[in-house]
Amino acid sequence: MSQSRNKNHEYFIWETHGIHAGTGNDHVKHGVDEFEKITELAIEKAHPNITFIIHTPRLTRFRYAAEKRLGVKFIRGDNAYFNYPSQIDKLKQKYGDKINIRFGIELEWLGPDLGMQWNRSKIFQAQNADFVIGSLHFSKEGIPYDGSIEEANQLIKLRGGVENYWAGYIEELIEMVDSSWEMIQVVGHIDLPKLFVPMPKALIELDTSDHILARRMRFLLEMISEYNLALDVNLAGINKGCGIYPDLSILQRAKHLDIPIALGTDTHSLQNLGNHYEEGVKFAYKAGYKHYLSFSKCIPEKRPLRNTGFKEDKYKVMNLGIEMLNLRFEDRKQRRIPKFSFGGSFRTFLEHHKSSTSLGDFDAIRIRKGNKSVSISHTLPVHQKERQKGLFSHHKDEPGVLSMIFNALASEEINVETAHLNSNNDGTATAFLTLSGDDNGIREAVEFVEGTGGNSFIEIRVGDNLDIPDLKKADNYLLEVDGVNLPIAISEQMILSVHNNSSGVLLILLSALASQNINVLDLRLGHRGNKGYAILGIEGEKRKVGDVIGKLGPQFFETTHLNLSE
Repeated sequence: MSQSRNKNHEYFIWETHGIHAGTGNDHVKHGVDEFEKITELAIEKAHPNITFIIHTPRLTRFRYAAEKRLGVKFIRGDNAYFNYPSQIDKLKQKYGDKINIRFGIELEWLGPDLGMQWNRSKIFQAQNADFVIGSLHFSKEGIPYDGSIEEANQLIKLRGGVENYWAGYIEELIEMVDSSWEMIQVVGHIDLPKLFVPMPKALIELDTSDHILARRMRFLLEMISEYNLALDVNLAGINKGCGIYPDLSILQRAKHLDIPIALGTDTHSLQNLGNHYEEGVKFAYKAGYKHYLSFSKCIPEKRPLRNTGFKEDKYKVMNLGIEMLNLRFEDRKQRRIPKFSFGGSFRTFLEHHKSSTSLGDFDAIRIRKGNKSVSISHTLPVHQKERQKGLFSHHKDEPGVLSMIFNALASEEINVETAHLNSNNDGTATAFLTLSGDDNGIREAVEFVEGTGGNSFIEIRVGDNLDIPDLKKADNYLLEVDGVNLPIAISEQMILSVHNNSSGVLLILLSALASQNINVLDLRLGHRGNKGYAILGIEGEKRKVGDVIGKLGPQFFETTHLNLSE
């Protein structure tokens, strides 16, 4: 067993197009094995992850010949598809401490008209899916590309030959990508028709052929690259006898265009769980790839094709940073692959990431996209033991206590320039604030807090020679946001705020959180010009956090709930 586990670890794939599971007694039943049985086998095999996938229901006219004979209609799928997310939630509750569970959907392309509206509704039904694969199985004539040799021959005859058969397929893929790129993360099995109809020579000689099929396939790949989508390296063709999707010629062209890949077995049977991982990894290597993507909450995670020689903990840091940055963007921009800079112990990544830059000895990863960036590390940042003038508070670690301080300062028109707050894990918290404003006003504010704070404050004072508290220890640390120094321990729930740098603005956020019984555990505050930056570690009901940050007003340029619980 130990040898098997070592081999699985060396070639293990965090799948995207993973296993199609049984979905109960329902019209959209596709896989044959049940969720729990699959999960238990994956745990037995020491897999760190299991990925489930389900086809979206189809419009009635898109049916395989066998389905028509049996009278099976893939219409609503209420009992299976609609309840798919809740089934996954139950799995996570039962097995989440033993294995990471991901799930996604395979979005069936059914045309640009009613099919698009149908598909949009299916995406909404698959709440919180980790990824969406856009796949084309059916021709616009309603005949499947992967049904049977008889159906393939029927479509060849209808279209007037093999080249027209393939040409129609490629044009439909182009239409799918152009119409659906904001809805999907991955383009599925791009040369699916080779299952029954061999690929034309023009597609095998993709880089050199001037045939129309080669030109249109090259255009399709360029479109996938421009839309920042990933390409499905699909191992199902191994069992079906047509080889891995896509053909090596297509995959090598994709690599030249810097199209990322996502791998998966696309299996519909428990017996094939984890099969062909080694073959898939070596195939991707042959095309020039060193990394692939997996997805969590539709956010891409970069992973090495081979685990041997790589440090998994450093990849976890990088993927956490990618997630933190992407959560700052709206959905359609989250798929854009960010740029990287690596320093210190992370500099080994430089040779594997095109266009990345060095941070020298600074032990961190800087991840940037557009005008936004974060720097992250798993090393506790060292700050100089300098003593500064400021306000020190030792108080109860409860919702609303911190806002008392900010409220008193704002009443005297005092602005908080920087802030360091740490929860002490003993029912108390320690804060150090640097302030701008009149010294008399600061003293008045402190006296007000002392007089009105009841027993919430153990000690509060202003001094010229105070220690800045050390960061609490954690697995990972956020160091910078958009170049602003904000070192803080990363926790499960955080809020990032970019706001007008003036007195009273941050009080709005703190008061709103306190009103919903949301406690601030950690806080760092910085600024650049008229922009104030705040990062808060918080504890409270997630739904209430979302309600709060949506109502803060125009003084807040950006407020992001960084929900990092997984």
